[in-house]
Amino acid sequence: MRAYLLVFFVAMATTFLLTGLARRIALRYGAVAKVRARDVHKVPIPYFGGVSILGGLIAGYLVASSMPFLGDSLQVAHDARAILIGGVVICAVGVIDDLYELDPITKLAGMVLAVGVMIVQGIQLYWLPLPGGILSPPPAQLAVVTAGILLVSCNAVNFVDGLDGLAAGVTTIGAIAFFTYSYLLNVEQNLDRATTSTLITVALAGACLGFLPHNFFPARVFMGDSGSLLIGLMLAASTISLTGQMDPNAVPYEVGGSSLLPALLPLVLPIAVLAIPALDLTMAYVRRTKAGRSPFAADKLHLHHRLMQRGHSHRRAVLLMYLWTALIAFGVVVLGLLLDWWTVLIVLAATVTAIVLTTGLPGRSGRKLAKV
Repeated sequence: MRAYLLVFFVAMATTFLLTGLARRIALRYGAVAKVRARDVHKVPIPYFGGVSILGGLIAGYLVASSMPFLGDSLQVAHDARAILIGGVVICAVGVIDDLYELDPITKLAGMVLAVGVMIVQGIQLYWLPLPGGILSPPPAQLAVVTAGILLVSCNAVNFVDGLDGLAAGVTTIGAIAFFTYSYLLNVEQNLDRATTSTLITVALAGACLGFLPHNFFPARVFMGDSGSLLIGLMLAASTISLTGQMDPNAVPYEVGGSSLLPALLPLVLPIAVLAIPALDLTMAYVRRTKAGRSPFAADKLHLHHRLMQRGHSHRRAVLLMYLWTALIAFGVVVLGLLLDWWTVLIVLAATVTAIVLTTGLPGRSGRKLAKV
């Protein structure tokens, strides 16, 4: 655990220090978020926060590589390096988009390239946990499924990046939740505690947390597409890498027994971690296509916009999104690893509290967020 804590703090400190430099570079080259009708910010804000997050991830990886615990594992070193190479590619795509505003098709091609780079290096699903046993389709089919998951994750986090500190905070919570699951499962099942998923998620949590002081309302810098696409890819890739390093027979599958939920968590938890961004992405797609518009046509009807429309302040809307992310992600972890009547009671109580906090504030009369 001490090795992971060191990686966490190195990634956090590096990102925190690099963000100021990234902000100055963005201002110098004109990479700023202009004020548009669909935006919440009132003045232009510089981008390139994603570059500092990437720097924190790389710093965490370099520190891990120099330590016996993590550095001695050839598979962890290979997989983490492969994931970071994909991260460099997608961050570069995001930087170009922040500078020149790429069209959706070109940006999608860049994301596909980054995903392909990772899959070619072996970062993909190798089995699927299902009730009653393991499903192992041909590698080519699993590669397609992997690509779909990675692309959805990138776009989901990109869609939710609409308020100061929202994407970074949601990703921090999700990364910590998956790190907790991965580490505790390895301890409980007496497996190797040095895994790529734990390394990447702890570094990702540290990097995003180091970025938050610069990005929380009122933000001084945005992560831009270079950051939202990057952290979405890192979060999904770290969870996917778990199937490449975990023996599927290490966790017993007893349909109807208490061991079924832990067995299914590698499949369920990534969905839970990305539940809020994925829900926002799905709602946006349905809303726009139903109106006869392009799915990529921006509007001001995302979940965080709706919270503000109800009368929540900018900070309160962000904190409520944090609350729901933590409730879903950690609720799945707690119920999966420690299913008991009192854990169910705690999760239910937390859910009721979240509902009351979300819906208890009356909407401001006359305040409407218009479509773009």
